[in-house]
Amino acid sequence: MKQWILLLAGICAFQASHGQEAYPNRAVHITVPYTPGTGADILARVLGPRLSERWKTPVVVENRVGATGNIGTDYVAKAAPDGYTLLFTATSFGTNPALMRNLPFDPVKGFAPVVLAATSSLAVIVNPQVPAKSLREFIDLARSQPGKLHYSSPGNGGPQHLAMELLKLEAGIDVVHVPYKGAGGALADLIGGHVAAMISAVQTAALHVQSGKLRMLAVMSGERSGAFPAVPTVREAGLPELEVETWYGLLAPANTPPAAIDKVNRDINALLADAQVKDLLAKQGMNAAGGPPERLGELVKQELARWTRVVNAARIKAD
Repeated sequence: MKQWILLLAGICAFQASHGQEAYPNRAVHITVPYTPGTGADILARVLGPRLSERWKTPVVVENRVGATGNIGTDYVAKAAPDGYTLLFTATSFGTNPALMRNLPFDPVKGFAPVVLAATSSLAVIVNPQVPAKSLREFIDLARSQPGKLHYSSPGNGGPQHLAMELLKLEAGIDVVHVPYKGAGGALADLIGGHVAAMISAVQTAALHVQSGKLRMLAVMSGERSGAFPAVPTVREAGLPELEVETWYGLLAPANTPPAAIDKVNRDINALLADAQVKDLLAKQGMNAAGGPPERLGELVKQELARWTRVVNAARIKAD
C-alpha cells in the first residue's frame, strides 16, 4: 500500500512539473487595445501565428478598442496573471498616464514587461518653402520669430504632438500647434504651406519627402533611417535629449509567473531574429527590437517620466 502511495505521489509530482514545463498548453489570448491595421495590431498578427506554430496551441489576437487604448489595457490589467492573457501595446501606454491622471490601472505596478518587439522612427519635416535646411537652422528661425510659425499634428496629445512640444521645451522655441483629426489633413496642410512644420512617422512622410513636396530635417531615432541615410539624427544635431521613437511591446498582468514571461520573451526574440519577420516589419516602417523584459520595463518608466514633464510644462490636455 505504501508503495502505491509513493507511486501516486510521484505521478502527481511529475504531472505538476510537466504542466509547468508545458506552458502554454491552451490558447493564449493577445489583446490589442487599438483598431485593426495599427502598428501594434500588425505586429500581433505577424507574430501570433508564428508563436502558435512554435507552441502547437492557438494564439488568438483580439482587438479591444476605446479610450485611446485604455479599455483593452484595463482588461488585461485585471486578467488572471497566468500567462494566457497578454497585452500588445504601443507608445500611448507611456503617454496616456501623463494626459489622463485617473486611469483605472497602474502602468508600472499593474503589469509585467515581456518584450520590446519593435520601434519606428519619427522625423522633423518642413514645407520646402521654409528657409531651413537643417534642424539647427529651423530652431534659429523659430527663435527669431516667436509665435509666428505653426506646426500640424494628427491630434492633440498624440505622440507627434508631444514630440514637438518636447522639441519646443528643449530648444526654447515658440511654434504654434494646429491639431488635425488624423495624419492626412496634417500632412496635406503642411504640403500646401498652411503650416510650416510637423513631426511625423518616417514611413508616413516618406513618399512626400522623396517627391520633394516636403523636406526632412532630422530623424528622432538613435540611428539614421535606412530609407533616408543622408538625413542626420537629432543627436548629430547636438540635441540627444530629443531622441524619441514610437515603440511596440508585449506586457502581461502583474504577478504572471516568471517562467511564462521567460518563455514568451525567448520565443519572440527568436522570431524577431528571423530574416523574413525583419523584412515584414521593415515594409511597415518598423525595426525589430527584442531583448530581455527589463529593456521594455525601463523604457516604460523613462517614457512616463518624460511625457509627464512635457505635458505639465506645455499644459496639454487630452481631447
